[in-house]
Amino acid sequence: MILLGIKNIRLPYYQGFAAQLAFYFLLSVVPAIILLSQLLGVFAIPLEIIEDIVSEYVYGEAIETFRGIIGQAPTGPMNALFLLVALWSASRVQFSMIRIMNLTMTDGQVKGGGFFKDRFKALKIILFTLFTITLALIILVYGEMLLRIFFDPINRALQIEYEMGRLLHAMRWPAALLLYFFMVSYNYYALPYEKVKFKDILPGSIFASAAMLLVTFLYSIYMTYIASFDIIYGSLAIAVALMFWFFFLAWALVLGIVFNKVFHETKNINSGEAEHEDD
Repeated sequence: MILLGIKNIRLPYYQGFAAQLAFYFLLSVVPAIILLSQLLGVFAIPLEIIEDIVSEYVYGEAIETFRGIIGQAPTGPMNALFLLVALWSASRVQFSMIRIMNLTMTDGQVKGGGFFKDRFKALKIILFTLFTITLALIILVYGEMLLRIFFDPINRALQIEYEMGRLLHAMRWPAALLLYFFMVSYNYYALPYEKVKFKDILPGSIFASAAMLLVTFLYSIYMTYIASFDIIYGSLAIAVALMFWFFFLAWALVLGIVFNKVFHETKNINSGEAEHEDD
């Protein structure tokens, strides 16, 4: 699998692709936050909760920039045309990933279904992604209330004593992480134009999800104790630091796509060898 993976990564269309995705990540951040502000407003969830989550992984000066973006995001109802433009801009990452996914699955033969078809497909995927993020945040914010609605009748009927705070702490983060994994899996499932079984994208989804969490964890340590972008880049340090993070997140997503391909190639090779030995 490692040898097949290296062989795939050396192909021309992978060169510079992570940098392209990182650039689109940066362009998509603000439109995505604008759209999230509208979705979260329906459930009376403040945008500050996103700041609290991101602050665990991003270093101080970048958080100030992120806080400024959140402060500028409108919280009231917005013009439908503006929301469509924001949705179009937020789907840049998915639009780009459609190309690399299809190129990978067809060995460089198919890029996609054409500009407009790819664009509308990307719009559908980013909409689902935003709804998934919103659902995860609803679980984090209203988790205790939802648990009480579910468990209080059981408690009264069976007279079971439990500590709600501990139960909430034990359940809400695994649920949110499961939704995050499902979000990555859906992107891998929906991106190809060739129909794939959901089970066929699971190895790469697990790999990419774990890799993105690892990258984020190592990035937070690096930015806290090692990095000094401001010495070289000055006022551009924050943008460079974010691009640095997005670049490695992009590689995690791309390697997850490649992982799916080489996993099934290796599986087919082993199956062929087993059939040959039986003959």
